[in-house]
Amino acid sequence: MSMAPRTSGRVGRAGVAVAAGSVLLTACASGAAKDPSQENLHDKLPAAVRSAAVLKVGVDLNYAPVEFKSSGDKPDGLDPDLAKALGEVLGVRVEFVDTPFDKLIPNLHAKNYDMVMSAMTDNRQRRDGTDDSGKQIDPGVDFVDYFIAGTSIVVAKNNPQNIQSIDDLCGRTIALQRGTTQAAIIQRQTSACEKVKKTLTIKLTESDNEALSLVAGGKAVADLNDFPVAAYVAQQGQNGAQFAVAGSQLQASPYGIAFAKENSELRDVMAKALDRIIRNGEYEKILGKWGVGAGAAQNAVINGGF
Repeated sequence: MSMAPRTSGRVGRAGVAVAAGSVLLTACASGAAKDPSQENLHDKLPAAVRSAAVLKVGVDLNYAPVEFKSSGDKPDGLDPDLAKALGEVLGVRVEFVDTPFDKLIPNLHAKNYDMVMSAMTDNRQRRDGTDDSGKQIDPGVDFVDYFIAGTSIVVAKNNPQNIQSIDDLCGRTIALQRGTTQAAIIQRQTSACEKVKKTLTIKLTESDNEALSLVAGGKAVADLNDFPVAAYVAQQGQNGAQFAVAGSQLQASPYGIAFAKENSELRDVMAKALDRIIRNGEYEKILGKWGVGAGAAQNAVINGGF
């Protein structure tokens, strides 16, 4: 996840690498006969989406500033803005289906929506549909990568426990949103902590807000979030007086729009739509609005995560 386990929050991130396999695209000259910007992408959508004229998007609206509910419970944030821009390019209305993060992929396979766009990290485990032990738990998904984010440690203001790295979490209690990339990262850290005989206690919550509440209440020393979310939380929590970001970012990885593997038709046209809003400047404009321009992808990449 990783704004909260997704990813949750977002500002620039130093030293972030572009997803493996990505290349810088150069738009063709305007008016050229084979200019891809002139391609009718609406006609390339799956027939069911064209017929409905609606693109249903699964999202956990609980991860500001990436996705959250604004006044009137309306979807807002980086992902909703990007999804709407993609819908405009494709000539369809976008409908958001608010879903708990750990239910997003199961509900995608259940065909409750066409795709997931919710600060979801593209990684091999999600693509293969396996759990931490390598056991197959679902058919897996494909991703169109659209943003790069690392993981940050969120602590109480002034960092009273002097947390500077993930190793400093050993022997302490932390809170994390269930089903996120951060939860997977910290599960691996538990073994490292056991080797030095300092048990790492993990409290898993249903939302990132719950995890942050445990940190604010002193019941956990830290929460792990996507950097954009972590930066946002540190800035916004009681006007900057509640939380801080500790240490440097961990494991920069791409956010991906997730698709059922059998839905390659929608996956491929979405990659073209993403490239189009990158070329026409709308992508940069949206990232700038949310202060996360440093996480910009150069072009759409399919399954480019590590």
